[in-house]
Amino acid sequence: MYKALQSSRLYQQIVQQIEESVLSGALKAGDQLPAERELAQQFGVSRTAVREAVKALREKGLVEAYPGRGTFITDGTSQAIRQSFGFLLKFGGVENSAHLVEVREILEPEIAARAATRARDVHVIAMREAVAAMDLALTDPEAFVEADLDFHLSLAEAAENPFILLLIDSIVGLLRQQRKRISDLEGGPERGQFHHKRILKAVEQHDPKAAHEAVRAHLQQVREDAAAAVAAAGPPAPS
Repeated sequence: MYKALQSSRLYQQIVQQIEESVLSGALKAGDQLPAERELAQQFGVSRTAVREAVKALREKGLVEAYPGRGTFITDGTSQAIRQSFGFLLKFGGVENSAHLVEVREILEPEIAARAATRARDVHVIAMREAVAAMDLALTDPEAFVEADLDFHLSLAEAAENPFILLLIDSIVGLLRQQRKRISDLEGGPERGQFHHKRILKAVEQHDPKAAHEAVRAHLQQVREDAAAAVAAAGPPAPS
């Protein structure tokens, strides 16, 4: 039904194709969209891109998501106006990059501890797939970042708490920007993978203490790499 995509702004093209399907009548109010994994396969993109597309469609009032039921085309009368955290990074610059790490340090170690306790096979498989994809993309920054985001979203899913998933899902755009900066550093992807594999092992072994520590160490590495990326970029050009 959909065409495979090739672009750095994949989610926008997904939004466009679904909008066209609604306008043409191929999709009608009440129709259910395929599951996230199936849509990702149809479009030939990561689950992260599909998540962002669905979020954009919700902001436009074209779809509504119901936990446990799925995502449905709306009749156009309900508008969901949701704030985008992306404005913070756009207008806050370097300072907000550090703030983002701080928020992650508060949230993600505890999320990982719960994920290690609650993870089901489907979550572990998704995390393994993301780690394998990152191994194959060490020299492809864009592909690495998308797989990295899939890994962290799978970790949030494993916590089996819909509010946790919404929190992490809401900052995906910020995480992408931050990861892209770090991936430009020499050895950045390799350092990230070292920590991703430690986190995965802790979840596989259902060890919440090890998962908490592995994520804490990973975020320390992110903090250091983010600071190095800022230093490498140098001061902003005078206006």
